Amino acid sequence: MIKEVREGFTWRISGKRLTRRVKMELLDVPAVTRFRRSHLGRFGVATDFDENDVEHWLLPREDVVDSYLVESPVTHDVTDFCSFYTLPSSILGNQNYTTLKAAYSYYNVATRTPLVQLMNDALIVCKQKGFDVVNPLDVMHNDSFLKQLKFGPGDGQLHYYLYNYRLRSALKPSELGLLLSDSQFSNFALM
Repeated sequence: MIKEVREGFTWRISGKRLTRRVKMELLDVPAVTRFRRSHLGRFGVATDFDENDVEHWLLPREDVVDSYLVESPVTHDVTDFCSFYTLPSSILGNQNYTTLKAAYSYYNVATRTPLVQLMNDALIVCKQKGFDVVNPLDVMHNDSFLKQLKFGPGDGQLHYYLYNYRLRSALKPSELGLLLSDSQFSNFALM
């Protein structure tokens, strides 16, 4: 039994991944940079990572960040991308557990694979890697999978303070292409 069962928020993950995806490697950095830049250009506010930034923030490092991509079998172009970073937390005052291993959904782009399927596959990977919980934000297109994959709203509000930006009006979460470590949607335990 995992840690979250006693807290009352769980979701059973079973089955095999449906998407044929590969772990991102250094040679994928230029393609992922172009793919990510093209996708995030659709949002009102987004970061513009160059290849050095993509290498630093998204290239997989054990217990730091995991990134996976799907390539077209014909053109070998990147068609889909998902990533998450690791943020363990200490559990205080519990005799049975000392650490909660959390995966925070990072940048996810689906152009050929339905986003729900891509994220379900990411949940399976998280379970296989021993994560206790997965936390996504309700930014970008994430709202299209949150309810279907049984994510529940978190207990806090996430506010972005953008310095040296001028916006004409307030943004909806779906117009925001930025991610931070806090989560508005959370409490998704893997079993």
